[in-house]
Amino acid sequence: MELKLEYINIKSCKSVYRNLTVSELTEFAIKREEGILSNKGALVVNTGKYTGRSPKDRFIVKQNSIENKVNWGETNLPIDEIVFDKFYDEVTEYLENKDVFVFDGFVGAMKEYNLPIRVICENASQALFSNQLFRRPNLEDLTNFHPQFHVVSAPGFKAKGKEDGINSEAFIIINFDKKIILIGGTQYSGEIKKAIFSVMNFLLPEKGVLPMHCSANIGEDKKTAVFFGLSGTGKTTLSADPERKLIGDDEHAWCNDGIFNFEGGCYAKTIKLDKEKEHEIYNAIKFGTMLENVVLDENGQPDYNSNKYTENTRAAYPLEYVDNIEKSGMGGSPETIIFLTADAFGVMPPISKLSKEAAMYHFMSGYTSKVAGTERGINEPKATFSACFGEPFMLMNPSVYAELLGEKIDKYNTEVYLVNTGWLNGGYGRGNRIKLSYTRAMVKAALEGRLKDVEYLEHPIFKVLMPLECPGVPSEILNPKNTWEDKEEYDYKAVALAEKFKENFKKFKNVPKEIIEAGPEIKIVQYA
Repeated sequence: MELKLEYINIKSCKSVYRNLTVSELTEFAIKREEGILSNKGALVVNTGKYTGRSPKDRFIVKQNSIENKVNWGETNLPIDEIVFDKFYDEVTEYLENKDVFVFDGFVGAMKEYNLPIRVICENASQALFSNQLFRRPNLEDLTNFHPQFHVVSAPGFKAKGKEDGINSEAFIIINFDKKIILIGGTQYSGEIKKAIFSVMNFLLPEKGVLPMHCSANIGEDKKTAVFFGLSGTGKTTLSADPERKLIGDDEHAWCNDGIFNFEGGCYAKTIKLDKEKEHEIYNAIKFGTMLENVVLDENGQPDYNSNKYTENTRAAYPLEYVDNIEKSGMGGSPETIIFLTADAFGVMPPISKLSKEAAMYHFMSGYTSKVAGTERGINEPKATFSACFGEPFMLMNPSVYAELLGEKIDKYNTEVYLVNTGWLNGGYGRGNRIKLSYTRAMVKAALEGRLKDVEYLEHPIFKVLMPLECPGVPSEILNPKNTWEDKEEYDYKAVALAEKFKENFKKFKNVPKEIIEAGPEIKIVQYA
């Protein structure tokens, strides 16, 4: 049955191709010179000027229905509906007499909460991306399909920046009343995925469901664990456990029936991809996978070490390309939550247990640190905070998500641990990074419940609970101060980081006292 798009003002298209196969989309992309094939058959696309998300170009239409619900600010920029309408008219006119590629599918593995979406693309390669990243429908679904949100992506349409009332030639505009996401000027496919996930993160709390920017896995005992962490903390590495099935790598939600994955695929970073250490990602890069901004040699072999176009090289592939997955995309309510941080200051414990209030505090903080070793002459680490471990995609006030987290921790008696995958004994540039084998042992002990009954010591500044023992880990490193030769310097560095936590937390208004008090406390340690 031919699909007509006049109902959303997209008229007179040359052809509308709906839910083509992977082979058909790949063939179209090559014929249209959108990309070329690698030696393993993956479609390799260069996204041009925009090789990553463009946060200053993402807007939300300010409307009465959502005005008091959105956490407006630098990550959630408002835009007038008149500007959206102007762009929408121009983009739909731009698509006239062009081939258009449509993907109809779902976001969310659990039927009760999934979102039927229609992605309308100028490029066949972006339709392939959507097919591989979202949840694919069956023939019965397509027969009676009613999308609840639309994405219209026209990378070839360039805006005029300030003249058009925006910041550049690129734009990602979310209109909740019209249920349309309009994307123009950028070919980076991650904008499609993250815009839709941002919509889910806004809609689900209204249903009492907690959206989470996290990975998740499930053991043979059917016990579920989720892993929160910003880039570089080891979230993907630690959740890819050969003894546990991967539920998903990036976005999930927690409802009364358990957790469910948003996605039908993975959008993995490939820079410095190692065949031995990351064999599951490496082996998934084959026909049907889309590579973005990866450099090929003369034989079509990807050079994963090259950052010629960007450090943010990516592979988009369906979950079925990974062997050890939970095919349903669902799991029970998590018995264990792991917050990951890569503390380059060397002061956070390798693992610590959090009370519900402390979990809410650290969830709202979303701390890690970045090292500037790639920049000449800069060796000092920098503290980074991203609320809910995914601030750019959480449209509501972080307290909304934190309150839901606290309720679910209470209801399901979930254990929460903060795991530091960063440095000890002096911090970055002086000390050593915590061994991955130790981190794996700590995570394993937490997931197996082997830290429930051990003795704990409260950290005097961060107030988290440090276990005095952990299977497979030297006891002396469990209190990070033990690893420092200069104990006074450790306290100085710990207080300095605690001050950064407190300064960051000031931006949150009307937070209950017990949550604030669960955060770090500035203490001056006296030395003889």
